[in-house]
Amino acid sequence: MSTIRLYYTDSYLTNFHARVVDASDDGLRVYLDQTAFYPTSGGQPNDLGTLGGGIVTDVVDEGDRIAHVLESPFGGDASSVAGDIDWQRRFDHMQQHTGQHLLSAVLEELFGHHTASVHFGRDYSSLDLDVESISAERVIEAERRANEIAAENRPITTTFEEASEATDLRKQSDREGTLRIVSISDVDRSACGGTHVRATGEIGAILIRRVERVRKSARLEFVCGLRAMRRARTDFEALTRIATSLSAALDDAPALVSAQAEQLRAAENERRRLEREVAVGRARALYEAAPTDAGGRRVVRHDAASMDELRNLAQAMVGLPRVLLVGTLVDPPSLLFASSEDAGVDAGRTLREAVTRLGGRGGGSPRIAQGTVPDAARLEEAVTTVLSAV
Repeated sequence: MSTIRLYYTDSYLTNFHARVVDASDDGLRVYLDQTAFYPTSGGQPNDLGTLGGGIVTDVVDEGDRIAHVLESPFGGDASSVAGDIDWQRRFDHMQQHTGQHLLSAVLEELFGHHTASVHFGRDYSSLDLDVESISAERVIEAERRANEIAAENRPITTTFEEASEATDLRKQSDREGTLRIVSISDVDRSACGGTHVRATGEIGAILIRRVERVRKSARLEFVCGLRAMRRARTDFEALTRIATSLSAALDDAPALVSAQAEQLRAAENERRRLEREVAVGRARALYEAAPTDAGGRRVVRHDAASMDELRNLAQAMVGLPRVLLVGTLVDPPSLLFASSEDAGVDAGRTLREAVTRLGGRGGGSPRIAQGTVPDAARLEEAVTTVLSAV
């Protein structure tokens, strides 16, 4: 027996009575003759609420039937069970879904960008366009136009039409038979089974949060209505904290943050330059003090506090004649091996073979390589293994 979908004709219906026509053996999956519960479908999440006083944890579209998944086994009167929809969740989904219809219609009307897919999440929704990128100017224009239409409070209607006779759809449906058409006056006609508001004013504000490229599509992340209000409040509070920390007016904060970020980048570049200069001096001092091996190469052994220190030292060291550098780092237990070109040693191959033998891994170029061993206790063994191989 097919389930009559009450939400098809009334998205605002939150209380209803129905008859239980089937249930799973454990009583956790219940089927009704009719329901106002929307199942997960078309990218829109399912409704939640109660059925016969029991908590509904999921609603599943099984084709002709809709399954209501309960937290505990159903034990009420099967001949007449009361259903109650979580209205806050339902209305939020109505705002997001209708806002998506409007935003998609505007993007197509203004720029010819078709919506390829949509997703409605708990915190934000998104739509993927059939273009690889969209300019910031177009995003702002689409957002402005969508909000203008929302403010006009245009009526939104639902009709049922034969697929063969349904015309002017934003996206042609490949389904046959009767289609449910959701129309925004003079803006959009779309075949859709989701829940929607009655007029664009109920969508509330439409806010595009982010644009990113996903594969070959431009993905627009957006929020609508009460969700947009909450997001705007959170953004405002974050900006206020930033401005307060800078002892600046809110409008001046972005420029100050940009200026400070540039100063930090400059300071970081200067720090790295100085570290390289220090590394050159240290490399020369270690080189002069290092013993030579049987092949006449100087072998430098150095323990460091960071891998950056070792890498800077290695870059400076390999420019010196006939030298090998073996550096270690305790946390995480790591090893760096460097060889000047005239030392005749492939650092990458030598280190990789040594640490692999000890249960670690690593590699690199013939000049500089690094790797890890399972624990710090094996570092000295790793050093010995590397040096014995050269």
